[in-house]
Amino acid sequence: MVLGGIGFTLISAAFFMGLVAWYSYVKTKGEVSDSAGYFLAGRGLTGGFIAGSLLLTNLSAEQLVGLNGQAYRTNLSNMAWEVTAAFAIIIMAIYLLPKYLRGNFTTLPEFLSKRYDEGVRQYTVLLFMLGYILVTAPSMLYSGALAVLQLFNFPELFGISYVASVWIVIWLIGIIGAIYAIFGGLKAVAISDTLNGIGLIIIGLLVPILGLIALGDGSIGDGMKQIATTNPEKMNSIGTKQDSVPFGTIFTGMIFANLFYWASNQYVIQRTLGAKNLAEGQKGVLISGFYKLLVPLTMMIPGVIAFHMYGDGLKSVDLAYPALIADVLPTWMSGFFLAVLLGAVLSSFNSLLNSAATMFALDIYKARFNPGADDQKLISISKIAGTLLAVVSLCIAPLLMNAPEGLWDLIRRFTGFFNIPIIVILLVGIFTKRVPALAAKFVIIFHVITYYMLVWGTQHLFDFTVPIHFIHIYAILFVVEVVIMIAIGMWRPTANPYTFRSEAAVYMVPWKYSLPVSIVLLALVAIIYVVFSPIGLAYAGGYVSSAFWPVIAGILGITAFLSYLAIKKWNKSYAEYLLKENAVKINKEKSTAKTKLKPRTTEY
Repeated sequence: MVLGGIGFTLISAAFFMGLVAWYSYVKTKGEVSDSAGYFLAGRGLTGGFIAGSLLLTNLSAEQLVGLNGQAYRTNLSNMAWEVTAAFAIIIMAIYLLPKYLRGNFTTLPEFLSKRYDEGVRQYTVLLFMLGYILVTAPSMLYSGALAVLQLFNFPELFGISYVASVWIVIWLIGIIGAIYAIFGGLKAVAISDTLNGIGLIIIGLLVPILGLIALGDGSIGDGMKQIATTNPEKMNSIGTKQDSVPFGTIFTGMIFANLFYWASNQYVIQRTLGAKNLAEGQKGVLISGFYKLLVPLTMMIPGVIAFHMYGDGLKSVDLAYPALIADVLPTWMSGFFLAVLLGAVLSSFNSLLNSAATMFALDIYKARFNPGADDQKLISISKIAGTLLAVVSLCIAPLLMNAPEGLWDLIRRFTGFFNIPIIVILLVGIFTKRVPALAAKFVIIFHVITYYMLVWGTQHLFDFTVPIHFIHIYAILFVVEVVIMIAIGMWRPTANPYTFRSEAAVYMVPWKYSLPVSIVLLALVAIIYVVFSPIGLAYAGGYVSSAFWPVIAGILGITAFLSYLAIKKWNKSYAEYLLKENAVKINKEKSTAKTKLKPRTTEY
């Protein structure tokens, strides 16, 4: 990035960011005066805003920097974290979202308090808070600062140390993001996320194109030929035991890690809980799945291009993407890129802050200290909590400067402390009726201790490393903890079985394309893995092997057949099942929400 153009870059970035802030303010003015407006966007989010917000909540500088760094270091195997999320997204949209909207709750811990007790609610909030403050938020802020510092040599520009530069940039980014979350509420976050999401897609697609042109000395075709034929193993998504994501982990712990993120992580599901109706919620969730399929192109291919351009000459793998940006992006686009980059960081950070503050206000303050708190008091408490949480995260973020194997692996390992126990107690709570709160509390404590011992503890205490990949440990602990909960349920079952009360506040007719779209989404996951495999672009004997096109044709044929069945048979049965389940429970309870669930046959 040309230093002489830094003034233009900063001014243009400020313009784009100001435009997003102004539009978000206009669209939310006067709509955050009550708790529904502040915490759930007035339950009025449409599919487009939900998908855009989910995209930006999930994709941040953490992915831009981390995934490209892993592609630079090894291959495309780390794309599994993003692409295979489609399985969890479909489960969320088709099965869990209807249950969540029927329950009419604001936070996941609120649901767990109804299913178990207040103690489980507090344990879960504690897990979320520690995970958000100590791991997720700091990683978002640090990765964003890293990219900014690589683009604009702050130490040289302002005559300060690198460490000081990291602290300053992190605090600047964090303060701006906190303003969105603390003062705007969920709707402001969703609107700003959607606008920034459009920019992220534009930049995400543009960077690999410019990188391939640079790699091919002006010819995008020559650039593509080089990455496909020179070191084709870099294009392989089928990870080996030596890679950070072995292929087998996709079918073990990866499933549960993604299921936690997309089906129980508060700062993700809060967008869907604010849906205008079930159809819009499902639409938003499933569309976000298609965004995830762009990740190999937008957030990993640039890392491969960086490898071909720089070899192994970079000081840190996490510098691959920023270095490529600095070399290939035109100066006149630098301001737009900076605005998008900061927007991605801000969106994830402010989404997390909004959800953490929501849980503090509703699951801690109201639940334990002031059950009669009115909306204004809850919003006020949420803003105070958000401010304090932001300050703590801002202090921790710079400490990530010395991540040994790249930022991405470090984050995934630490996330294991809280993702598995939460998804375990959620799923057991949904599928059983007599498992007591004791089981959930025991599993949370058991998991934190056991996970630490298996991943780090034996090495720290006994100088012995457990020879099991940490993603496989996810799966092992998931199975063990489910068995523990069921065993405790058989030993000390609750006196009265749990009965799910349907209290839906929105219209519960499903999106008529939810099933066929889910089938297409799964097919595209399979196709992407074939493309980036030893029979696809990672084929050592040419561009692709002779088996490539027959396999693709087979996948398309199966997809067409299943989509036909979904449209002709499964759609109607699915819609009737959901409406019948709601109607039966509502009739038993004589709920006033019945009129909202009355089916309209045209929706089928």
